[in-house]
Amino acid sequence: FFSPHSSFCCVELIVGGDGHLDETLNSILKKLAQHFALLGLEPRSLACEASALTIELQDFFIKRIIIMLLKEWNYFFFVYQEPFEDGYVNGEDGSPTEEAVSKHVADGKGAVKFGWVKGVLVRCMLNIWGVMLFIRLSWIVGQAGIGLAILVISMATVVTTITGLSTSAITTNGFVRGGGAYYLISRSLGPEFGGAIGLIFAFANAVAVAMYVVGFAETLRDLLVENDSIMVDEMSDIRIIGTITIVLLLAISVAGMEWESKAQLLLLGILLIAIINFLVGTFIPANDKRAKGFFNYHADILLENFGPAFRDNEDFFSVFSIFFPAATGILAGANISGDLADPQSAIPKGTLLAILITTIVYAGAAVATGACIVRDATGNISDAFIPGTVTNCTTAACRLGFNFSYCDTNRCDYGLMNNFQVMSTVSGFAPLITAGIFSATLSSALASLVSAPKIFQALCKDNIYPGLRGFAIGYGKNNEPLRGYLLTFFIGLGFILIAELNVIAPIISNFFLASYALINFSVFHASLARSPGWRPAFKYYNMWVSLVGAILCCGVMFIINWWAALLTNAIILALYIYVTYKKPDVNWGSSTQALTYLNALQHAIRLSGVEDHVKNFRPQCLLMIGAPPSRPALLQLVHAFTKNVGLVVCGHVRMGPRRQALKEIAADQAKYQRWLIKNKMKAFYTPVYAEDLREGTQFLIQAVGLGRLRPNMLVYGFKKDWRQADMRDVENYINAIHDAFDFQYGVVLIRLKEGFDISHLQTQESASQEKSAHPKDIVVNLEHSDADSSKPSSKSASETNSPAVCQDQKGKLCLWAGNEVKGPSVPLNTADQKLLEASTQFQKKQGKGTIDVWWLFDDGGLTLLIPYLLTTKNKWQDCKIRVFIGGKINRIDHDRRTMATLLSKFRIDFSDITVLGDLNTKPSKANIAAFEEMIEPYRLHEDDKEQDAAEKLKEEEAWRITDNELEIYRIKTYRQIRLNELLREHSGTANLIVMSLPVARKGAVSSALYMAWIETLSKDLPPTLLVRGNHQSVLTFYS
Repeated sequence: FFSPHSSFCCVELIVGGDGHLDETLNSILKKLAQHFALLGLEPRSLACEASALTIELQDFFIKRIIIMLLKEWNYFFFVYQEPFEDGYVNGEDGSPTEEAVSKHVADGKGAVKFGWVKGVLVRCMLNIWGVMLFIRLSWIVGQAGIGLAILVISMATVVTTITGLSTSAITTNGFVRGGGAYYLISRSLGPEFGGAIGLIFAFANAVAVAMYVVGFAETLRDLLVENDSIMVDEMSDIRIIGTITIVLLLAISVAGMEWESKAQLLLLGILLIAIINFLVGTFIPANDKRAKGFFNYHADILLENFGPAFRDNEDFFSVFSIFFPAATGILAGANISGDLADPQSAIPKGTLLAILITTIVYAGAAVATGACIVRDATGNISDAFIPGTVTNCTTAACRLGFNFSYCDTNRCDYGLMNNFQVMSTVSGFAPLITAGIFSATLSSALASLVSAPKIFQALCKDNIYPGLRGFAIGYGKNNEPLRGYLLTFFIGLGFILIAELNVIAPIISNFFLASYALINFSVFHASLARSPGWRPAFKYYNMWVSLVGAILCCGVMFIINWWAALLTNAIILALYIYVTYKKPDVNWGSSTQALTYLNALQHAIRLSGVEDHVKNFRPQCLLMIGAPPSRPALLQLVHAFTKNVGLVVCGHVRMGPRRQALKEIAADQAKYQRWLIKNKMKAFYTPVYAEDLREGTQFLIQAVGLGRLRPNMLVYGFKKDWRQADMRDVENYINAIHDAFDFQYGVVLIRLKEGFDISHLQTQESASQEKSAHPKDIVVNLEHSDADSSKPSSKSASETNSPAVCQDQKGKLCLWAGNEVKGPSVPLNTADQKLLEASTQFQKKQGKGTIDVWWLFDDGGLTLLIPYLLTTKNKWQDCKIRVFIGGKINRIDHDRRTMATLLSKFRIDFSDITVLGDLNTKPSKANIAAFEEMIEPYRLHEDDKEQDAAEKLKEEEAWRITDNELEIYRIKTYRQIRLNELLREHSGTANLIVMSLPVARKGAVSSALYMAWIETLSKDLPPTLLVRGNHQSVLTFYS
């Protein structure tokens, strides 16, 4: 296994069987050491403990060799899982103890494993052959006739057969663990559907125990009534008998699957004898039973009973709804999939054969009863007469010597329509039918009592519902869910004590049907997704047939009981929403994921054939952020105007030693993408290795995207530390911006006066957890740590949520990272306090304020579009847009009206328009002097040097500012200084400033001068976006 807290590979061996454990482990230790020595490998550690041998190797590739070596020793159970940053794959909790040991024990020596006959065929037949066979089938034949009764059976068989085929397809598409229908659905459709259906399916099985036990108790109660042996009263007797019965069934279940299996075989034997007893009885001469309507096989009776004769407001669908629950039970074998020796072979074979056998028996019994027994009979021997002597009697009974015309106007006690105990009447020995009824009810109850805990245990193991984790624990060599047995027992006992199941029965039937529908839909969905991983060994299925099966199951749900169907769907929907909201950390490779990929691929291809149009323009940002957790404010602001609108790709340029950088990229890819998802940031993380920032940005600009889903804007955080940084890095920063313009990208520079980079705070917080409970204050030079937004962040940047601000007892701000951080908080200095507060300012809802737009150049409208998109979001909706434009003093009113008209045509709401007529006024001398002081270290001063020396220095340090350059661009320099004065005057209290980015001519303006312009323009201001489009129109007047 791989520890989430260590980068080392760990292999744990658990020795099976008894014996001298320490001696065995020491022997293995020596053998492993010999193998490693032969391979020239030196293990990081070889530890021999009381119950396990642990090997740690630092080299990633060596773990493959270890696996091959260990497989030679087949008497060991080998616990191994692929590395996964937050734990383990497939949603496991990463603990190799409880689940690994329980699984090892289940798979080890002594565990009971069933074949397809005992494990699937027997269970399915017992569950399908319920009391319906003995006490309701004859009534169905009487109501619907033989023809429609066969149709009813056939329709039910079609549904169950399709479901059986779908089940077979899923179970042969890989290894099947315990959990039955829950496991099949969850691994196919994902945890949302699986978690919903698993809970209600387990509950349905638990309540079904009560249904079958009450059915048994009612039959036994009727025998007590007949023999005048009632204990208390009829209802109380049902409760007493039911309680005793479920206790006995619990004892059989807890005794182990082997005893439960033996009990099932005994019950099947009794059930088969009862069925044979009935069939034999149809051939025994019925001389003394003719008055009760039984005449043995006769063509007249068969013809008379072939057509329907619905009574008491019954119709075809009502009769079908009564019969269909008898056809359920086809998942009895699949529900104990974890106890099958070969579930991939056993489930298809046993389930389909059980459906075939039970269908033949149901159809044969329907024909037999319909061909032997008339619909109505008085039971009075005096109704016999000599055939032909009565003229007003034309029924089949009349032709056989009995006149049952009394039943035409009165209700009789015998016949198919009136007597539920017809099979007992027909059988050769009536008590065997009663025994068959007992067998059918008890076997079904026992199967449900075993199925419910197994399903519930599998559900709890996956930790879909964290509060139920305790029920995942198994006991004994078969990993028996004893806690689940007790829970099922108490649920069943509760409904037995109610003793009124007429209301709950339709809901339970619908629960079963819902699981059948989802199994069928799973096959259709997996086939539709065309995932290469979907390749069942069972080939006799069809995706469209499975879809029809799912629709039929849903239809049958409403046929049985429409309100129960609605309630079932509502419960499933509620559980689905709950699981979706909780987002369980599992990855099962479901067909939902496969179909999502397929849809995304198809839509991306379709989109690539669509030409760009100004009405469909969307900001698609390549955000050069580095490690996303290190600059949360930058990400949150960009996410604010792109959420549900456009694409965000978080670019991260990795520099340094190539081998180390590539390893970090591989680890970062999944780690930071999960961080984005966890923090609900709709963005993609894309790292790249390059020699420097500019090269990495070029790689990303050229390669990032898919078809039309490509960035059209490059977003940088302002490089606040440019005056302390290596000027070669500054050159790369500026040249990357020029490259973006060359590739027809828009450019956005974002500046916070406090900065963006908080990675050093995350490093500080992590370090504090490793120290004592009383850390000292840590002083950090924020200016040097706040690098540009693409500079590699500290490796210790936390993957958890960004640090939050807390207060200590003195009211001083502290650092507290995430909910899982334990130990003391870290006191912060003033600069760090401000930085931390700034890093969270865009998480909060912005109060009433303004977004000031300084539209100084027509770049296609991007400077106006971004503020508009911000105001459509909840956090920014209370902010009003104010627009500032340049103009002439004598045309201020005219320019304001023109701009208002333009904004109205663009459908952009604004609160005010300000025309600045003094843009070209010379700035104050103090500000000019401050600018000159700032650029002084970067000037070439060629007049003070010899010409050759000056030219050489300029060639070596192209970023230096020449006197000639400074003179040529003096007016533009004054403009940036003047704009800053106006910005502080008009927008000093704005929530956000969005203004046009000044652009420097490539090769003419030095990097130092350009950075000085941007520094001067944006200093001492609220959060500022400097925006420059690529002159492609992003706004239009037209609809």
